[in-house]
Amino acid sequence: MKGLILCAGKGSRLRPLTFSQPKTLLPVANKPVLMYAIEQLVHSGIDDIGIVINPFQEKMIREQIRLMKPSKLSITWIHQKNPQGIADAVRQAEQFIGKEPFLLLLGDNLIQQSLVGIKRQVVSFKRNGAIMLARVENPREYGIAQIEGDRIVHVEEKPSSPKSNLAIIGAYAFDHNIFTAVRMITPSVRGEYEITDAIQWLIDHGFSISFSITDQHYSDVGTVSRWLEANHWKMDELTAGRSHISPKSTVDQCTIIDPVFVGEGCTLKNAIIGPYVSIQAGVTIEECQMESSIILEGAHLKRIPFKIKKSVFGRYVQFSNYLKVGDSGQLILGDRSSMYLGEGEEQ
Repeated sequence: MKGLILCAGKGSRLRPLTFSQPKTLLPVANKPVLMYAIEQLVHSGIDDIGIVINPFQEKMIREQIRLMKPSKLSITWIHQKNPQGIADAVRQAEQFIGKEPFLLLLGDNLIQQSLVGIKRQVVSFKRNGAIMLARVENPREYGIAQIEGDRIVHVEEKPSSPKSNLAIIGAYAFDHNIFTAVRMITPSVRGEYEITDAIQWLIDHGFSISFSITDQHYSDVGTVSRWLEANHWKMDELTAGRSHISPKSTVDQCTIIDPVFVGEGCTLKNAIIGPYVSIQAGVTIEECQMESSIILEGAHLKRIPFKIKKSVFGRYVQFSNYLKVGDSGQLILGDRSSMYLGEGEEQ
């Protein structure tokens, strides 16, 4: 069985943070979200993986994978020059997949549940496809599945009148018949080839689509709020409530409230950090208080007179002596932003 990860999306809802890097490389608990998808496939026994990317993203993603991937893993790079939906991305991978079954993941999704269950349904139980589902409170915002017994009988993308609250959460297993389906469908009203339409085509033509329902954590890291949510539960999963601070970083007169992640080469001084703060390499933080936030590599934060919370600071941000406007404490700054107010100045 092969693996396929889709990474060609533009990440428009995460701008300005995705102007200079793909959203699949944004860190959750200090690790690129794409690496979690790769690890999920490896843990499922898959070492031959195709990654669908936009050509403009290739250099940065390739370099990151080169630094972090297991040595025995085989990666095939597949281009989707004009992203037109999930089904279109799958179509680009037909030559790579061939006649083998495959597990499909979205590169900006985090799923705590093991994928072994949906893999088994296609490989061992000879189903044509299997999908991971989760119960949601807002089914109009998802692709929704209607089930009967152990099979899916209907799927619909963001329905106005949902037939269930079972959402498709971005983990699939298919055999080669999915490629026939994606060639047969037409673009949706939003101009994309929807994977839900391809699945429905299979159902309508007598193919067997099964499912598993998870009650574990999952997150679509497609907005800042969902990214922060993913960072929170992933830190809980990885840390057992303890902080992880690189021995190559300096922590001086700070209060650390677990859990906190601190990468290499950081300097933290006279600060209160945590809980649920992840800090990438090369960050400097002085005289700040923060919680539930993400600070990307090389950022410099100094003398912020209010608690920073539920915030994201892009790479190499310079942020000093800032006077608060409003009372939310939330800040979103893109890479290399610079905000400075000298002593006595006013915003």
